[in-house]
Amino acid sequence: MTQALIYALTGAVLFMLGVRATLLRDALLPRLLALNVCGAGVFLIFVSLAYRGDSLPVDPVPHALVLTGLVVAISATALALALNRRLREMADE
Repeated sequence: MTQALIYALTGAVLFMLGVRATLLRDALLPRLLALNVCGAGVFLIFVSLAYRGDSLPVDPVPHALVLTGLVVAISATALALALNRRLREMADE
């Protein structure tokens, strides 16, 4: 097994665990965390696909896309947490 294959399999397992947790949880916060785990799995798979072998350099474009995706995921998570807090405050009133 190559290192890229191990990373890809780990990413697939993370994605499947995140999907399972998203489908089985009722509360919003655990579902949000599960979606973040899904995203981490996708990012790990994408980075593992950038590996082209020992003789060729690693493709930098997937790494740049994953870095951009991480920034977007953090921003979306912050927005979802703020909306969750506002929803909880409205439900308490």
